[in-house]
Amino acid sequence: MAKPTTTVPGGAALFQRMYTRLNCEGRPPRFRVDFYPYSSLTLTIRRREETVFVRFSDLLQRAPLPVLEGAAALLLARVYRRKAAHQLTAPYLDYARSHRTRTRINRMRRTRIRPAAQPHGRQFNLDKLFDELNLKYFEGKLQRPHIGWSTRSWRRQFGCYDPGPGHILLNRRMDDPKVPQCAVEYVLYHEMLHVKHPTRRSGCSLISHSPEFRAEEKQFQEFARARKILDRLAR
Repeated sequence: MAKPTTTVPGGAALFQRMYTRLNCEGRPPRFRVDFYPYSSLTLTIRRREETVFVRFSDLLQRAPLPVLEGAAALLLARVYRRKAAHQLTAPYLDYARSHRTRTRINRMRRTRIRPAAQPHGRQFNLDKLFDELNLKYFEGKLQRPHIGWSTRSWRRQFGCYDPGPGHILLNRRMDDPKVPQCAVEYVLYHEMLHVKHPTRRSGCSLISHSPEFRAEEKQFQEFARARKILDRLAR
């Protein structure tokens, strides 16, 4: 079933204005601009013959006009190879990085993403490992997110934590008897630290690995050995 879209009020005129402000060459095309229920703050643009189709995440439905203009400038600059002035894009970038927006994204993702990955692998049970690590390093106080093995093997990434739906995924490549358990435990422990130390904003940057995070990471009992094992697996 196709997901519902909502036309962005004044969206076509907005893009035509930004097209002119960026000094894009030629006559402006026809623009069709919709809000779309993406699972994150996503912007997409594609051209079919004489019409350019744009989709904004519906998280932007309540955003101020300068934020929408900034999003339009970013998309048009990418497609028409123009450099958008900072004063044009800053409202959108500030909006996207704000704590309030990130909170809304995470809340929305809990309802739109249904993790299907399972924690019981061929070799390792991630639920069991989580409980053991939770007791050992977090006094059993860390709230359990959804945990599972990835459905596909990843080439280099070993784990990830998505705070929106609240789930941890580990690379299924590690669910193998040839991989020492300490390496799996370390990756899981690393992602558990992301649960404890959420990404935060510092100035214009987002910090995922704070000094506190790195200090606790080194408390893992077999930190050095696990890192060496992962370095070999990444080659």
